[in-house]
Amino acid sequence: MHAVAARLLLLLLAFGAVACGPGEPLKITTIQVGRSLNSDDSISGHTTTFKPNETIYTAVINEAAGAGTVSVRWVYSGQTVSEETKEVSFNREGATEFHIQTPSGGFPEGDYRVEIQVNGQPAGIREFKVAR
Repeated sequence: MHAVAARLLLLLLAFGAVACGPGEPLKITTIQVGRSLNSDDSISGHTTTFKPNETIYTAVINEAAGAGTVSVRWVYSGQTVSEETKEVSFNREGATEFHIQTPSGGFPEGDYRVEIQVNGQPAGIREFKVAR
């Protein structure tokens, strides 16, 4: 009887890990852009207009547990300026932060966008502008 109880306990623990853990695919609900971050990596200074000398942040928000690969591509005038990828795993809602720092001489003025992919699939785009 002890062996049966031990197997049942292991089965319940395994089911709980699958049902509640970050093994689910990551589902993005919001893409934020701004000047600064909160302690949880979400954006605290939301904006879509930046000065040429500012660091630009984006936060990719998921509202539930999940895991996956999050990639960003920063684009200006149809050209990729920067790309970055992070492997993430969350046990609950969370934010994945990316940023692009000012190049020497500052960002050129104009229209930009940040493109987000999750597990190689498009997850959204946020447009923003750099102006004096």
